[in-house]
Amino acid sequence: MAYDVVHHGDLEWEERPAHEGQAPRHAAGLTELARMTESRGRMWRYPAHTRGRRHLDPDQEEVFVPLRGTLTMLLGEPWELVDVEPGGVVVVHPGTPLQMRNETDEEILVFVYGAPSKHGNAEFLEDVETL
Repeated sequence: MAYDVVHHGDLEWEERPAHEGQAPRHAAGLTELARMTESRGRMWRYPAHTRGRRHLDPDQEEVFVPLRGTLTMLLGEPWELVDVEPGGVVVVHPGTPLQMRNETDEEILVFVYGAPSKHGNAEFLEDVETL
């Protein structure tokens, strides 16, 4: 039996590009730290009133778990807004458009997990700025 443990202090946060007029998001990769071979993981910090890139992944099922703060997901086409509080989970199946958003006044922390570990073929979609 084998396992890996990643402590909060082990995370290396990198700044990710922001939409114009928004504070940058930060991501910390878990895939290499935890030696994942069949899936991928990442922690995300979204400042207040920021959003990620709207996209769909044709191959990967993605799981979103808010750890701190309320995560807002823009899901499907036509899109629907879904709020998820800490302790909740959103599972987005392959080929479904999605966008992570923080519509609150506080930073949120989200764990994102995807399988299979295939990456690089996401299709980026037109952004939705106003709701």
